[in-house]
Amino acid sequence: MLGFNDIRKGKIVELEGQPFVVQSAEFLRKQQRRPVMRTILKHLQTGATKEHSFQQSDKVQEADVDRIDTQFLYREGENFVFMQQVTYEQFTIEPALVGDAQHYLLEGQQVDLILFRGKPVVVELPIKIDRTVIEAPPGVRGDTTKNVMQEVTVEGGAKIKAPLFVKEGDRIRIDTRAGTYVEKA
Repeated sequence: MLGFNDIRKGKIVELEGQPFVVQSAEFLRKQQRRPVMRTILKHLQTGATKEHSFQQSDKVQEADVDRIDTQFLYREGENFVFMQQVTYEQFTIEPALVGDAQHYLLEGQQVDLILFRGKPVVVELPIKIDRTVIEAPPGVRGDTTKNVMQEVTVEGGAKIKAPLFVKEGDRIRIDTRAGTYVEKA
């Protein structure tokens, strides 16, 4: 059980039998009132967020989650197949659980799979990944006003906003949390 002071950003808690990750936790204390921990929780399976306030006397169960290293093998119809690196156990996961990560997955890529009560709930990519640009419009000479971005397509099919100097065949680094260009790799 997690006490009032143990609730922090990044902790995975179980609330009403469902797994949530704490997105933010803010300690509030107003005059002559009890302290409150106001949090924003993100549901691990659906991605929905909600606000929840914990009182000082509240205790919350830490979610029983396992994080395992897996490798993305291939797509089987609509589903995605992952293999655990140690036991070679395979997991078939539906696209709803993979979410936006499906646009960044390449065969053989290492990802973390989060299991809640033995069932996969989230596919977690590395924060930054390198991809090759497969399609980029040519940059127009003289079009160099401040912060000009173009839409490029990278391996896996994701469309990313990148600076004009990025051209087809370049390797770029992408932040998978926001789907944004970071730098040339």
